[in-house]
Amino acid sequence: MKDLFDFCKFGDLNLNSRIVRTGLWESEREKSGNLTPEIYNRYENIAASGVGLIITELISLYPRDAFSKYSQTIHFRQFVREMKDLTELVHVYDVPIFAQLGFVQFNKHAEQNMPIEDITIEDIRKIQTDFIIACQKIDYAGFDGVQIALGNYFFLTRFISPYFNKREDKYGGNTFNRLRIVLEMIKVIKKTTKLHINCRLNAFDIQAGGMTIDDTIEIAKLLEKHGVDSLQITRPRSPQHFSKENIDRTSPDIHAREIKQINPLIDECEKIIENVNIPVILGGGVTSQKQINDILNNTKIEFISMQRPFVADPSFLVEWQAENDGESKCKKCNNCYWKKTSTCFINRPPTWDVSD
Repeated sequence: MKDLFDFCKFGDLNLNSRIVRTGLWESEREKSGNLTPEIYNRYENIAASGVGLIITELISLYPRDAFSKYSQTIHFRQFVREMKDLTELVHVYDVPIFAQLGFVQFNKHAEQNMPIEDITIEDIRKIQTDFIIACQKIDYAGFDGVQIALGNYFFLTRFISPYFNKREDKYGGNTFNRLRIVLEMIKVIKKTTKLHINCRLNAFDIQAGGMTIDDTIEIAKLLEKHGVDSLQITRPRSPQHFSKENIDRTSPDIHAREIKQINPLIDECEKIIENVNIPVILGGGVTSQKQINDILNNTKIEFISMQRPFVADPSFLVEWQAENDGESKCKKCNNCYWKKTSTCFINRPPTWDVSD
């Protein structure tokens, strides 16, 4: 039987478990963008906990992007030096680490948040070049891989979606053309770095006329063909979480059909797994050790991402290994998401007033 704490292969990488920690927002950095002792401590706690793979909080490609004030940016001073310290710290625990890279808006001079159809070929070459240079920095900083943000509502997500991309040139129209901007830069990243390339994809769009699961399968196959090493599957809105009622009904021998009813993203993830030969990560929606092991043993899924549980407690996997029946401390209040912070609003460390 599979277990979440199995030692396993992930492409050419060795993992200490099947759990992937995916970051989101970074609220503990200095105003200049530099890493703080709190950030280093958090990453060390996660690395030491038994996690298989760490994916950083978002690193924004552009310093004035919509989310850049809630994230690191590739342009912050001493990026390579400080990130090299971070990757070396994580590697002490034999844990690989990927940098999550993306941006939301393309701004040019006075033109802000430009629509996809207004992006010129020159703009496309700039975006591709900026990604390539960023990946070279990431490689030099000691990261094992990069996660390119093609999911949720990032810029490249919209570029590959037929709902947003109405271009009539070679970067619009059919699936291959919409994906061309990504495939061209992946080719160069593979040639100029040693990075494992992971792409985070929506299983489908929530808009009528957007990407369907069949479109995503075609995109997944094209990404694999052009050198992408693994995928993480998500969707614009967070996957349906396990409710308390569902948790109480869950038993060790729960059937795959019941699991899919609890987390409908599983079905789409399995369809993608059936069509590619690279690792595929289920993007979230789980909160307990039993749920994860049920998924691992009743579906084709072998790797599971978690984000909010690591915000609630960066070391929770230590307790799970000891108790063998763990459940996340995360209460799913979603404040960490909506307030764009890397800290939990419920499981806070105590603060002491020393003024008395």
